[in-house]
Amino acid sequence: MFKDITIGQYFPGESLVHKLDPRIKILVIIFFIISLFFVDNFYPYIGILLFIIIVSKAAKIPLELIIKGIKPLRFIILITFVINVFMTKGEVLFYLGPLTVTKEGLSTAIFMALRLGFLVLGTSLLTLTTSPISLTDGIEKLLSPFKKVGLPAHELAMMMTIALRFIPTLLEEADKIMKAQMARGADFESGNIINRAKNLVPLLVPLFINAFRRADELATAMEARCYRGGEHRTRLNELMFDKKDIVIFIVMILYFGLIISTRYISF
Repeated sequence: MFKDITIGQYFPGESLVHKLDPRIKILVIIFFIISLFFVDNFYPYIGILLFIIIVSKAAKIPLELIIKGIKPLRFIILITFVINVFMTKGEVLFYLGPLTVTKEGLSTAIFMALRLGFLVLGTSLLTLTTSPISLTDGIEKLLSPFKKVGLPAHELAMMMTIALRFIPTLLEEADKIMKAQMARGADFESGNIINRAKNLVPLLVPLFINAFRRADELATAMEARCYRGGEHRTRLNELMFDKKDIVIFIVMILYFGLIISTRYISF
């Protein structure tokens, strides 16, 4: 289950998508997320799906690897779908006992499920095609204009990237702990949701201990290397915009602008 989570993992490659400036990729994903929440009809989602397929093919990343990232979130998507179906008022379609299914509720539930799914797919593409170091530099450069108002751009970028970097590591440790406890007779799969949650307590305790231990080791290693944050820090490779970065950015802005404009077009 834990190995299916793709957010935070990096898939090395030499494709055009991998070589793009990380700032461009971050901005494109931001516009991608904005377009998800602006779309209020079905047809534009075909364009969003097409974007994901084209990028995955261009990056030479198996589409199955990206799609499997949705699997761990299927329960969250299902719960969101059910809540929207039964809790949204509107034109009644049919009744399920005391519960009412409305046309507006069904529509909202479908859109919310699609948004959550595409949100996972889009963010997975960003981390799969961008190394942690490049991601840190990209976030820091984008936040650097806010330094004038006291925003610690480097520290925020470092924290966000470390958090993303250690998601796969913690999930791998959780998988190892779970398998070790299952070999000793622990049961994580039978029973109702409450019993399953209680059974996860023996898993969470050693996982949190390992997380704190790793954080302490990382802090010690950074201090031993005289890390002092962003002050007077130099880089081996400075980020520079290329022509292809500008062209792709303009094309993506126009593409997502077209998708967002469908909100004001009746189908």
